[in-house]
Amino acid sequence: MVFKWLKKIRVFISLAFFLAISYLSIDYASTFSSSLTNSILYFQFLPSWIKFMNLMSFMATGYLVVLILTLLFGRVYCSFLCPLGTLQDLFHFISNRSGKRKSRKFSGPNNWVRYLFLTAPILLFVAGNILLLNLLDPYSNFSRILSNLVRPLYYGINNVVVDILEKWDIYAIKPVELKSVSLYAIGYSVFMLGLVAWMAFQRGRLFCNTVCPAGTFLGIISRLSLFRIRLDESLCNSCGICGNSCKSDCIDTLTKKVDFSRCVGCLNCLYVCPEGGVKFGLTQYKASPAPAKPEFNHQRRHFLKYSAFIPAVIAFLSKRSYSEGLNNGKIPVEKEYPVTPPGSVSIRHFINNCTACHLCVSACPTRVLQPAFLQYGLAGILQPTMDYNISFCNFECTVCSEICPTGAIKPIDLTVKKVTQLGIAKFIKENCVVYIDETDCGACSEHCPTKAVVMVYYKDKITIPEVTEEICIGCGACEYACPTDPKSIYVDGNIFHKQAEKPTEKSIGDTIQPADDFPF
Repeated sequence: MVFKWLKKIRVFISLAFFLAISYLSIDYASTFSSSLTNSILYFQFLPSWIKFMNLMSFMATGYLVVLILTLLFGRVYCSFLCPLGTLQDLFHFISNRSGKRKSRKFSGPNNWVRYLFLTAPILLFVAGNILLLNLLDPYSNFSRILSNLVRPLYYGINNVVVDILEKWDIYAIKPVELKSVSLYAIGYSVFMLGLVAWMAFQRGRLFCNTVCPAGTFLGIISRLSLFRIRLDESLCNSCGICGNSCKSDCIDTLTKKVDFSRCVGCLNCLYVCPEGGVKFGLTQYKASPAPAKPEFNHQRRHFLKYSAFIPAVIAFLSKRSYSEGLNNGKIPVEKEYPVTPPGSVSIRHFINNCTACHLCVSACPTRVLQPAFLQYGLAGILQPTMDYNISFCNFECTVCSEICPTGAIKPIDLTVKKVTQLGIAKFIKENCVVYIDETDCGACSEHCPTKAVVMVYYKDKITIPEVTEEICIGCGACEYACPTDPKSIYVDGNIFHKQAEKPTEKSIGDTIQPADDFPF
């Protein structure tokens, strides 16, 4: 039967995207090239749209392909391409196999819930806030779940295997250090995984048809689809088999109607019907649309009335500065601005376009990128920031700019990156061991790749750090290497990335003493 083969093709494609994106989210070795990574993520709807708004490039037109497919065949994105959708199908499959299969029947759409979860992110986005899009985007949620929950487990298993192989003098696999774990990122990922799993166990694709804004938006577009699933009234005997196999509870076998806006294109109903009463073909439009429910209109007006306060509340709660270090009698580190990755252009550009998918967090070789809490304010929660307590930005690396699916981190050439000033190092003399203990250190200067931090004579017997801000690129190597708490040297981020001056190269003759000064 042709529909059976179509379903097998759907399952194969969805699993291929599911496994590929899963591997991207936990791959510490960055085995996929940037071009392959971009190809895999090309069809992710919200990241593709944001990237197109930023770069206007052909490789960011995946959202247009999704829209065209939706106009032709309905929400095929949800079943073929969305990894979170495939995860829900896996939970639903486990539920059926565990003996907890429930008899499925048609249920009316929760329109007020669907449109609330669609309208709220749009209103906030128009107000300049991407927070709800970050928290609800299906691809980003899936990637966060893998990055924050599965990746640490993957690292642990990898290191156990390394220990076992080393006993046999096999060194084909290298150990991986898990630099840090973000408790709030883990907490949100656990919550979202639990919510998705519970909804899938209860009612299949309920998350797609209530919480997911992408699903609701594509459902609206699918009302115009050229090809649709419908029940043939002359063949359908209302046996209910197709409705019982529907993951979206959108087939009403009594009235022989299909709510195609909630259909995710799983194709289950097409091949289970024993009478061939389920058809997939050109849309047969009818003149009279169903009237909207009065109570929904009232709730919608109520929501729109009070949603105007949401941007103001988030703006009030936003926090532009934060402190680090212990209050142990030393001067605390007070950073006015966080540091965003190279290629992100500015703090505003980054937080307005990053969906917090954490792909860059997984790919960063030094693990300096970590999920933020309130460094960007409430609006940027979970978006990556450069955490120089964990690590530093590699002078020779541009991996994050090569794989960002939204263009929040734009592609940047390595030569440009080496003179891009992400922030400026600030020195607190009163915290430095040279000042306190009158002993040599110099860890910050030793690790500075541009020699923006140099050691100068202090009290005629020891040396103390001095920062040349013009050549500092804000890589954080000095802050990471500093042994004091609070830090004696730290990087304060630039609102807009600037161009640093190139360091002056000293000739060999500048460092060798003249012959007449030779000591013996």
